Amino acid sequence: MQTKKIVVLETNETALSQWKKALEESGKYSLIYATDDGEEGIERITELAPDLVLVNMFLKGTDGCGVIRVLKKTMPKLKILAMGNAGDQIVERAITSGADYYIVKPFSTGVLLERINELLGEEELLQAKFGSVARRKAITTEEKISDIFIAIGIPPHIKGYGYLREGIKTTVERPQIINNVTKELYPSIAKKYETTPSKVERAIRHAIEVAWNRGRVDAISAVFGTRVYLGGEKPTNSEFIALVADKLILENMG
Repeated sequence: MQTKKIVVLETNETALSQWKKALEESGKYSLIYATDDGEEGIERITELAPDLVLVNMFLKGTDGCGVIRVLKKTMPKLKILAMGNAGDQIVERAITSGADYYIVKPFSTGVLLERINELLGEEELLQAKFGSVARRKAITTEEKISDIFIAIGIPPHIKGYGYLREGIKTTVERPQIINNVTKELYPSIAKKYETTPSKVERAIRHAIEVAWNRGRVDAISAVFGTRVYLGGEKPTNSEFIALVADKLILENMG
């Protein structure tokens, strides 16, 4: 089996040494280059064309978000696993810059390998969940929603993920609520999460924009069985919630 090539941009040499050992011992990955300099990293990654890049948010020269933006523009299919401290603003900046996932420090090598496995196995995961043959059938509504979010690229770290999942669950249980999104659905989500309806609306909007900005039309089409919202057009919050809820309701009826 051919090993997948990984590049790491990291400032902590101790952590780097631990990750290198874990990657090599896995038998599936090889760390082909590492640096703590963002600009140098961009140059070498372009030359080496790895399968995945692990990017610290704080680097010499160009910071992590700057690195991610350049790489996603020049190598759109490259998988990028961002890492750094917790904090909604940092996480959202990394994700909106183009990172496929954000992992909060500190983390174990086991967690790191799990996330790499998920990202590099994403296409197989999509085929398994939404192709002609499925390995594991999602049972609960929450599992089904999570599978859909994984497929279309809504990251679990952003606030809108939980709000959107709650909105879809509620709509599946009470379909008529989609006609009263502003006055009823947002307030019910806000109450559960102890926030405001306006913050719920903005966070859901952001979650949808993150997914659509990644341009994963094929994945979105695979989930919904049709080529929806082609081009730059994005569904409104209520349209997206209704789209997912309708799919789940039809599945439950089948």
